[in-house]
Amino acid sequence: MNLLIIGSIALDSVENPFGKVEEVLGGSAVYASIAASCFSKNISIVGVIGNDFPNEYLELLKTKNIDIKGVKIANGKTFRWKGKYENLNEAITLQTSLNVFANFSPKIPEKQKLSKYILLGNIDPDLQISVIDQLKKPKIIAADTMNFWIKSKNKSLKKLLKMIDILFINEDEIRMLTDSASIFDAAEKTFKIGPKIIVIKRGEYGSITIAKNFLFFVPVFPLKNAIDTTGAGDSFAGGFMGFLTSEKKLDEQTLKKAALYGTITASFDIESFSLDSLKKMDKEKIETRVNLLKKYTQF
Repeated sequence: MNLLIIGSIALDSVENPFGKVEEVLGGSAVYASIAASCFSKNISIVGVIGNDFPNEYLELLKTKNIDIKGVKIANGKTFRWKGKYENLNEAITLQTSLNVFANFSPKIPEKQKLSKYILLGNIDPDLQISVIDQLKKPKIIAADTMNFWIKSKNKSLKKLLKMIDILFINEDEIRMLTDSASIFDAAEKTFKIGPKIIVIKRGEYGSITIAKNFLFFVPVFPLKNAIDTTGAGDSFAGGFMGFLTSEKKLDEQTLKKAALYGTITASFDIESFSLDSLKKMDKEKIETRVNLLKKYTQF
């Protein structure tokens, strides 16, 4: 089945204790689609780039069998983000230049409107809703969000939550969304708004996947050389949804495995700046880490 991913396509500049890069490939749609590409060969992305976007980056997406027909090339400059990490747990935004992304209005190609699995990257909830309105009988809709939208578009976000199946959100964000100190109480309150499954991203502490009848903890994969956490959350969501797409079901065991595979794809992302490590990921490397993490966590 087809996995449709909507989100940002960006040129990132990042500085941290391990080095510095300028205008490298980034964006939620890019990280998520590359992460998902090891599980599904039927991935499409929708986004916008400027006419200054390097062609080599488009070619990279094509080599991963990612359909880019939904990527619009607009007159102007590509979305740019510049950030700094004093430690790898928190990004400090130095500059955000929306450029052509400021007028982004997702238009889903006719063929992709039939997609069964949807991942709505972290963009304005009104845009996420506009995407859902264009779809024809999707099976699973997942969405990511952030504190900015919780504060500035709370009403729209809560409308979105009634329309989706899976919510990706971090600990601080779900507390903010529900005004609850406990993430488990926050999850209960969020279920009442709409989503059936909540995936709480916990950074260096892994993730918790919660449904109404189960919860599942996954720790991070222990890396000796973590270089850059930019895109880790998007890589997690891409791996998670890519695995679900390949399995074509949504039972407890499949969701647990999806969380595990999402953790592993995120581990490849943080081994390098940009997508240098993620793009070299393959099924054999993924399974090696999956087996190791199982060994580390089983009694």
